[in-house]
Amino acid sequence: MTTYTAINLIARPSGGPIGPDLFEVVEKELPHVGEGQFLVKQNHMSLDPAMFGWMSPDTESYIPPVALGDVMRSSGIGEVVESNHPGFQVGDRVMGMMGWTQYHLSDGTGLNKVAAPLPDEAILSVFALPGLTATQGLYSIGKPQKGETLVVSGAAGSVGSIVGQLAKADGLTVIGVVGSEEKAQWIVDELGFDGAVNYKSDNVAEQLAALTPKGIDVYFENTGGPIQHHVFDRMNAHGRVAVCGLIADYAKQTPDLAPNWIPIIKKRLTIQGFTMPDHFGEIPALLEKLTPYVMQGKIKHRAHVLNGLESAMTGLNLFFTGQNKGKLIVKL
Repeated sequence: MTTYTAINLIARPSGGPIGPDLFEVVEKELPHVGEGQFLVKQNHMSLDPAMFGWMSPDTESYIPPVALGDVMRSSGIGEVVESNHPGFQVGDRVMGMMGWTQYHLSDGTGLNKVAAPLPDEAILSVFALPGLTATQGLYSIGKPQKGETLVVSGAAGSVGSIVGQLAKADGLTVIGVVGSEEKAQWIVDELGFDGAVNYKSDNVAEQLAALTPKGIDVYFENTGGPIQHHVFDRMNAHGRVAVCGLIADYAKQTPDLAPNWIPIIKKRLTIQGFTMPDHFGEIPALLEKLTPYVMQGKIKHRAHVLNGLESAMTGLNLFFTGQNKGKLIVKL
């Protein structure tokens, strides 16, 4: 094989579904592996809601947008197939930012070896961006305390499901917000959440009140949408809100109005947005925090796997429809 397939971003989203018109599928020559470099064959690629921001033209975001004509940005896991780098050998499994591409040439920057004897899907579902994001946001911003009540939106998603399980393992009452009865059943029966609210039902406020009789101390926000108003109304004094994602607003020209700020003063709430690029230097400490929970069997996951590189071009829409069940991954 002398060529490989990659997908470039060639247009910005303008609202609505993501489709092939935004991308260009290209064939490239396999690169020469120079001194201090190695070539990775990517086997599995992660799809994440953050990609909507990476495709936008916003230059004031936490990370520069993907330049038009460049390979679409993503993280993934693969195997070193050729190496002239002293720190990486043929056969090593590595993880990091490689993009929508079958092969990736690297000097080691941004890639880490994978030592855990787990399948690729498990690594991307737990130890990659989802687990790191969940651990960082929950503990640095949420500061959970045993006996408190935590609500997490997008609770059946890759980040939300780990947030809830970590909090449950630490002795909190955990309520998840989801978009279907199947997901509600999964997070309660399989993951051990104390309750679930289907935000598509008619009596969301009543359900939330019944499940949080002592109010809400920690809110981990992954989705935005009307549910945040109901949660905000039930926040306790000195509550903490970690704002991780707002998928409900990403495709809208004008985002929905946020909750009134007056309760922030009355209840002395702490609200903080965060993104993982600010914390890449803390990854070893985050893994040290997360790994014992995983090894003790306290963190379960499920992956929603799409087949073929080109499936990524429409697969991102599953985040809008809520049809993905677990961590969204592309198998190359």
